[in-house]
Amino acid sequence: MESLRSLMPRNIIVRMPNWIGDLVMATPILSDLRKAYPQAHITAMCRSPICELLKEDPEINELFCFSKASGFSRREEKRNVIEKLRKGNYDLGILLTHSFSSAWWFWLGKVQNRLGYECNGRKLLLTQSLPFPKNIQNQHLVVTYKMLIEPLGIRVSNTPPRLYLSPKEIDGARALLKQHKIPDGALIVGINPGATYGSAKCWLPERFREVTERLLRDKDVYVVYFGDQATSSVVKEICTGLPERVINLAGITSLRELSSLISQCDVILTNDSGPMHIADALGTPIVALFGSTSEVVTGPYRSGTLIHKHVECSPCYQRTCPIDFRCMKRIEADEVYEAIVKILQAKRSKLHIIA
Repeated sequence: MESLRSLMPRNIIVRMPNWIGDLVMATPILSDLRKAYPQAHITAMCRSPICELLKEDPEINELFCFSKASGFSRREEKRNVIEKLRKGNYDLGILLTHSFSSAWWFWLGKVQNRLGYECNGRKLLLTQSLPFPKNIQNQHLVVTYKMLIEPLGIRVSNTPPRLYLSPKEIDGARALLKQHKIPDGALIVGINPGATYGSAKCWLPERFREVTERLLRDKDVYVVYFGDQATSSVVKEICTGLPERVINLAGITSLRELSSLISQCDVILTNDSGPMHIADALGTPIVALFGSTSEVVTGPYRSGTLIHKHVECSPCYQRTCPIDFRCMKRIEADEVYEAIVKILQAKRSKLHIIA
């Protein structure tokens, strides 16, 4: 481990996580590396399409995107990735993924110093490896990522997750909201009722609708629903029959567009999900609902209103609930509505003070 403290890498490659939320939570690593090695060429490597989230990141010099293919295409993609790794002449590679294959690719790609957590039988492929932190189940994932670069002499920092948007993207989000007849000065509530990992992370659709109906009693409130293709049918079900002040954008936005729109919201209501972490990285206020997962490990890193009933079987980390879904059913619409209204009232008060 001590040898890495004297290392002054010129070409660094960071294998970023494969999930949206995890990718966002890993962004402080890029900032901390840039601060430690201001002259280094830093490459962020991650899958498409989530690599789009790093397109405007000023801390990196290069974005190395690759796709998850299958069959013959997978073999071809693997050859291309390994060839690109070799051409990069990387003298330091940091693995924020835990798979054997990611370490295997770095080894085949002749990345000189390969740093990662030891798991899944890959220790021999790493030049420097660390056991998982003993407190891993009781500390934020952001901290777990940061602990991986301690052998480089980089202490665990307070650097928060962050994403960068261009002025053009922000203008585009504002224009889209105007197209949907959301006036200047309106209070915008974004709602993300889905989560990629499984239904055990998702609050009941009928309660999202109930909260929406109650919010619409305030004529200044507009509600924008987000989601991917997989959750678009659920969002459509929730939104059917609701007034025009409810806009359904599920399944029709890119990740960059989604991020830009989230930046324009006054508050986001969400399950534990990628969009929750996008909102956190952009500084958008959050009301986050937790059930099968732990808010200690994957909650908003900066701040947020967290609602988690901590039933006896939670967190279980199951994709689907094997019993009665008590963790989410015990979260009532009243409690969620009041949490959102509190944030909106604070926003209103701030606007009045400025005016």
